[in-house]
Amino acid sequence: MSTMPSAGARSRPTRWRAGAGRVTAATALLTAVAFLPWLSGVDPALTVLRARSADQDPTPAQLTAVREQLGLDEGPFAHIGRWAAGLARGDAGTSWVSGEPVLPQVTTALAVSVTLMLGAFAVTVVVAALVCARTLRLGARRDLRSKRAGTGAAVLAALPKFLLASLLATVCGVWLGWFPSQGWEGPRSMVLPALALGVPSGAMIGGLLDQSLPAAFNEPWARTWRAAGLRGGRIARTALRRALAGVLPQLLPTVVALVGGAVAVERIFNIPGLGRLALDAAIAQDLPPLQTATLALVLLGVCAGFAIGAVRHALLGPALRDAALPALHPPALVRTRALPWVIGCCASALLALVVAGLLRDPLHVETTARLLPPSLAHPLGTDSLGRDLLARLGHGALRTVGVALVVTVVGALVGLAVGTATQVGAGLTEVVSTLPAVLAGLLTTAVTGPSWWGAACAVCLVAWTPYAAQAAALLEQERASGHLLASVSFGAGPAYLLRHHLLPAVLPALVRNALLRLPTTVLVLASLGFLGLGEQPPTPEWGRLLSENQPYVELAPWTVLGPAAALVLLSVLSVSVTAWTRTRPRTAPAA
Repeated sequence: MSTMPSAGARSRPTRWRAGAGRVTAATALLTAVAFLPWLSGVDPALTVLRARSADQDPTPAQLTAVREQLGLDEGPFAHIGRWAAGLARGDAGTSWVSGEPVLPQVTTALAVSVTLMLGAFAVTVVVAALVCARTLRLGARRDLRSKRAGTGAAVLAALPKFLLASLLATVCGVWLGWFPSQGWEGPRSMVLPALALGVPSGAMIGGLLDQSLPAAFNEPWARTWRAAGLRGGRIARTALRRALAGVLPQLLPTVVALVGGAVAVERIFNIPGLGRLALDAAIAQDLPPLQTATLALVLLGVCAGFAIGAVRHALLGPALRDAALPALHPPALVRTRALPWVIGCCASALLALVVAGLLRDPLHVETTARLLPPSLAHPLGTDSLGRDLLARLGHGALRTVGVALVVTVVGALVGLAVGTATQVGAGLTEVVSTLPAVLAGLLTTAVTGPSWWGAACAVCLVAWTPYAAQAAALLEQERASGHLLASVSFGAGPAYLLRHHLLPAVLPALVRNALLRLPTTVLVLASLGFLGLGEQPPTPEWGRLLSENQPYVELAPWTVLGPAAALVLLSVLSVSVTAWTRTRPRTAPAA
């Protein structure tokens, strides 16, 4: 008589394949980082020498001495071997620029970044709780009949972190003096950067959770518990636990981004964090600290992936192991009366901005009209060169939104493909999610040069990880549902299951996530432009507009209000369209 394999026996091959994916992806990432000086086409000896002494005209003898000292003529593989051999002995080498040991630098920067991450994570949790509090309250009272667009969360999620950091540093740090605006001296130094990082992230996570809660309140157990007279608070806690399991994988890219992707925020507040260390090392082609910082991010991402996976399995409980999870079917909520007006107003405002801007010259420079406030002649004001901001906003709209849309579609498709291969994709997703978009931008810029094409490729390298994590989580839950096992018992094959069960369970949520993350993709591209890795002057791309005018936030705030308002409108429009697709129109009462 044959016996079914135990759960541990079934999961053992999966763990081995996931581990192989982690090792392969980490090796490929560290190798790519080691090739950075050779990919850039710039002599690494010249870059290191200039970083050491700022000598603008080094002699050939000096360059030869640096090459011999660093062993650059031996190639990247010899360097990787020496670095790995030293790391096994607890020695990460010495910095090519400063000559100081690398490990203490990376350890100190990692401690700063992890501390900042914990503060930003706390802000993320609080903001996410506030975003979904209304849905929890109405669901517990069995009064969840209509779905709001979530415009408040969309506005917060669309705020560029570097712009929010500049505003907080100026208003709360310089003008009001509540908290330090520069440096890292104690807990008070963490408040403003934690807010700048945590508020947009919390709005994004809260929006995803708010979308998942109605389906949890619609499950059979919720109706049974209400009929049995259980208190609404207990039903709300259980629904939150059920919905949180599907959103938790989205925390992995968020947590890593709070450490390695906070480069712009660390620069604004002058924080000696790991992201800033990695960026400075990459710009100087200082490989030992760059590789060690990348390895620290990889280890952090793998540990975070293990922790999130353990919490998720604990939330789902034995039902996941025993294939007894009910399927999540969101109810058809009624559209609020304001939803069509929100969509119409946002679309009309964006269209008006673009059309009005296209009728103007975005490259006309008028030095006598520098930093003019909004007027009839210049409705959004002028920048530091006297160029019309409305013209630059309108001409940059198609390129900005078009590139972001292409990147979002590519990321969603790649994420779906990787998430379907759950046995290997889990480890691959954990490692790649640790790669900050800034570091990916440096790697691609080394090959393509600073351009919109290089920035798009850089974002594509990392943009698929949230979708892969979401697809893998939803597929795992769907495979543990009773109706899928019933189909298997009736002879359904893999193609039938994929077409009729798995893809219908994943695609709607994936599309909604992509719409929610479209403005985030614009912000990531804007961050690369802010750091000089995206579009180059004089192209009027929105990220470029923000980076060019960010130094004038205090003197002329209208220079950044235009592109920031356009990003907010785009975010609210995306969220409203998502809410429109998930709701049904109001019906007139029967006579």
